[in-house]
Amino acid sequence: MLIIRRILHGSSAAVLVLVPAATAAAAVPGDAPPPAVVGGERLGAAGVQVAAGAPALPKDLTGKSWVVADAGSGQVLASFNAHAQLPPASTLKMLFADTVLPRFHASDVHRVTWSELQGMGAGSSLVGIKEDLDYKVEDLWRGVFLSSGNDAVHVLANMNGGVAKTVADMQARAEQLQARDTHVVSPDGYDMDGQVTSAYDLTLFARAGLRNPEFRAYCATRWAQFPGAVDKKTGQRGSFGIANTDRLLGKYPGLIGVKNGYTTNAGATYTGAAERDGRTLLVTVMHPASSPKVYDEAAALLDWGFAAAGKVEPVGVLAEDGGAEQGSPAPAADPVVVRPDPAGPATPGPGSGRAAHAAASGPGPVTWSAVGLCAAVAAAGLLRLRALRRRAAGRPGGRAGGGRPEEG
Repeated sequence: MLIIRRILHGSSAAVLVLVPAATAAAAVPGDAPPPAVVGGERLGAAGVQVAAGAPALPKDLTGKSWVVADAGSGQVLASFNAHAQLPPASTLKMLFADTVLPRFHASDVHRVTWSELQGMGAGSSLVGIKEDLDYKVEDLWRGVFLSSGNDAVHVLANMNGGVAKTVADMQARAEQLQARDTHVVSPDGYDMDGQVTSAYDLTLFARAGLRNPEFRAYCATRWAQFPGAVDKKTGQRGSFGIANTDRLLGKYPGLIGVKNGYTTNAGATYTGAAERDGRTLLVTVMHPASSPKVYDEAAALLDWGFAAAGKVEPVGVLAEDGGAEQGSPAPAADPVVVRPDPAGPATPGPGSGRAAHAAASGPGPVTWSAVGLCAAVAAAGLLRLRALRRRAAGRPGGRAGGGRPEEG
């Protein structure tokens, strides 16, 4: 088995070299056999993987990696370079939410400090959080899911004990999910050297997250009011509207969510879930030829998946959640400070009106079964990563296109 490894020459050029994949340490007599590819051997192979006799796949797919899977059975119906390690962009926020969301109540209130809004990358997408103001946890999560706000991520990460602790927690959660293509460096998905994931792993994050009714409700929310600043004349706190940046939400029939992303290095990334006739499918597409194509290709693959589901042999399975039977993660080391919120709730949220919110946002949560399997890593490729930390030397985020946002 082979993987693709990069060798950097200078600051920009990269050479990809095929080397034997190290899925396990050198075997010693008496050791257990080396682990197989997570999800099945076919998922470790390069190129399109689909059962013989399956309906024709959509034409003109340009994504560097994609996966179509049945969320209920865990069957992977088709894939392309499923384990290729690529930069995640904001789709990594699914892992952030799956890790941190259970640790705080939606109605908790937190006063944001100046330090919690520091350390975000240049050009980060922001929901517009201000220091020295109180925010409900549910509003912070809307900022994460709808606006892909890196400011909301950093506030929640600091509530969780800090960015470094949150990164470690996310990495541990990825290991529980058997997402072994993933290396977390920043909690928001912003371009960082060495930060990678795969279409397979992103699909695992979405499947795990959607089991949480709050996660499911947030990612299905199309728009909301977000707390604004306090009017100096009246003393009243205002609000402003935010809309979900997922362009398929409300347009593709049965779409539940989940998360989109964009950075210069990652290109466009997207994981979507849709339900039809009692079946929920997951699709992940990473780095197509252009940003708008990520939605077109995801929709086309969902269409194919619903036509093929139940009629084709799977090419692999989604790994079992190793933490599913261990309950929710432990509470954060530093508990949130709760204060009265003078503005009151802006909109009903998962913690204060879950049933009504779920009814407005789409179908209720589905109980999913997981399929066990052997674990290891086999990747088809590693995209070269830019040295974005050179921003201090005068490059504004290393972004292409002059002023394109880093997210969404």
